[in-house]
Amino acid sequence: MQMVILVGGLATRLGTLTQDIPKSMICIKGKPFLEYQIDLLKRSHITDIILCVGHKGEQIQTHFGDGSRFGIHIQYSVEQDKLLGTAGALKNASHLLEEEFLLMYGDSYLLLDYPKIMTSFYDSGKLGLMVAYKNSNCHDCSNVILENNLIKVYDKKQQTPDMIYIDEGLSALKKSALNFISEDEAMSLEYLYNRLIEQRELLAFETDQRFYEIGSPAGIEEFSNLVESGDIPT
Repeated sequence: MQMVILVGGLATRLGTLTQDIPKSMICIKGKPFLEYQIDLLKRSHITDIILCVGHKGEQIQTHFGDGSRFGIHIQYSVEQDKLLGTAGALKNASHLLEEEFLLMYGDSYLLLDYPKIMTSFYDSGKLGLMVAYKNSNCHDCSNVILENNLIKVYDKKQQTPDMIYIDEGLSALKKSALNFISEDEAMSLEYLYNRLIEQRELLAFETDQRFYEIGSPAGIEEFSNLVESGDIPT
């Protein structure tokens, strides 16, 4: 399994905390958050990782190198002249991608059964899969509606009463799904997912495992407390 991690955003919600470092390099109890992600992926036998870097990305490259020090193989896709957005950054990495791959954000910690998710994706024949959690606006604003094992609606701006699920932060995609993304243009994953929804090509994988994140001060505090308590291996 190949995992793509988006670690190139500006992290404006965190203010001065990420002014001089990428969000994924925020130190949690002595090591960068990205190391926790990599340790988690290794335990699921995911060792082929592509990092899509942007803002201060050279710090990530210097720390992790080719990944051999961490028992994995890392390749980098670098946004050169401008930030391309989440979908644009993925398109920029297309020359490194396998025909099917997993995709996650650089601020998410997801205690999921990755092989089971990938098997469901293989078996479906769909262009994409999104892991969805029944959030009911608990941990963040819900943004997904499911119907007949497919993602029916994905909207991060307009919530409706029947929108009780949230994008967990993990997807699986076929490389051919990137044909919906324009070359060298800033685009969001929301755009890509909605093109797949229109074609009835975005499978839903429902999980009852909540997500953890460091995209907000509250999320950083919660994750730090989990590490401190021993619930997250160091």
